[in-house]
Parts: sequence; C-alpha cells; structure tokens
Amino acid sequence: MTQPDFVLVRPQMGENIGAAARAMWNFGLDRMAVVAPRDGWPNPRAVAMASGAGRLLDEARLHETTADALADVQFVFATTARSRDLTKEVYAPEAAMAEAARRIAAGERVAVLFGPERAGLENEDIAKANAIISVPVNPDFPSLNLAQCVLLTAYEWRRATSEVTLQETALAGTETANGIEIEKLAEHYEDRLETAGFFFPPEKADGMKLVLRNLWSRMPLTRADVQMLHGVLRQMVRWKERGD
Repeated sequence: MTQPDFVLVRPQMGENIGAAARAMWNFGLDRMAVVAPRDGWPNPRAVAMASGAGRLLDEARLHETTADALADVQFVFATTARSRDLTKEVYAPEAAMAEAARRIAAGERVAVLFGPERAGLENEDIAKANAIISVPVNPDFPSLNLAQCVLLTAYEWRRATSEVTLQETALAGTETANGIEIEKLAEHYEDRLETAGFFFPPEKADGMKLVLRNLWSRMPLTRADVQMLHGVLRQMVRWKERGD
C-alpha cells in the first residue's frame, strides 16, 4: 500500500464524485471508495465529470456502510470544518498527509473520509476516525465542496510524498546569460553611452559606470534578453545616424 484510500461517504451528486476522481488523479491518487451514494452506482454523471480520470470510477470500491469501507484500515482521518464535540487529534491538511505518509511507510493502511455535500460527515462516521483533518477556512463560510476538499487533501499528499519545486524560472527555450555575455553587454552600453555624452560630468563617470554595471549584475538576464538589449541599442544608434 503506497497511498491512502479516499472514502466518499454518502455523496449526493454524481458530478461531485467525478470531480473528486479528477482531483485525486491530478495528484497521483487512485484508491477511491464510495459509501452508499445517493443516486446509485455506477453514475453516468460522475463518469462525464471525471474526464480522463474515469478509471478511478471503474475501479472504485462500493460499500453499503462506512464501517465496511474501513474494515481493513488501521488509521482513519475524517475531514470536517466544524467541532463535533468529540475528543480527537486535529490536524491541518499538511500535517495530516505527512502523518499518513509516515504510517503508510510503516506498513499501515490509511483512509481519509469525506462527507456528503449538504452537511458533511455525521458524528457516527467521525467517531470511527482516529483523527480529524480541519481546513483553516473562513469561519463565516466554512463549507467546502466535496471535490474542493478532496483536491486540497490530495495536493497536500503530493507535497508530503514528492519533491516539490517551490520556485523556478521558466526560461522559454533559452538559457541564463553567462558572465562574458553580461560583460560584453555592459561594454556595449558603456561605449555607446560614452559616445552619446551620457557620462557627465567627467568626474562622475566612473561612479555612473559602476552603478550601470551593478544594474546588469542584479538583473536575471537570459541569453535572449542579452541579444535583445544589444539589438535595441544597435537600432537606436542606426535611427540616430539616419536622423543626422
């Protein structure tokens, strides 16, 4: 077992089941269980909404009760936005999925319960859980759509179990400019600005050139950027010469 089971308890709309399947598959999860769906099973509206994730619906396990769905599970999380007056450990989604990953790596089977759209999980379902996942939502509007809750939890699972790049620069087919390319660009601008009389008065020229060099070094230039800036300056010089 390499991932948690996502158990949809008494879901009401086929569209939401399909959207939940799609959200799961977005993040590499495909172990879905469905407990007593209101409109029966299989559900053509779920299939239509699932788009490319229809396989999850084909392989989803159908159960009559929550207890049946959890029969082989060692640890259960229940998702709920409200306090249910039950003493439970409460996890944020990030911490919950990190704990799920730890338990699964140790050989346990873990499940996450998601309640029906109208009112969420009932206390009798939450009582079967070992811990609660509580999303820090707006207290004045705490209700999450079923598929939204599945998506959020699946995303945190992905973060907990995969190497996630937090920031990168998309170079769009080019490469970062190297030192010699930046140096040649700086020289080009200094030469042309010198000819144009930009570095005035003379006693401030060295300081102005230093500021300009520092500007180039602070800019994360690509080779395409450097080529364009060379081209801009050349065209400006040609335009000036034609004007003369």
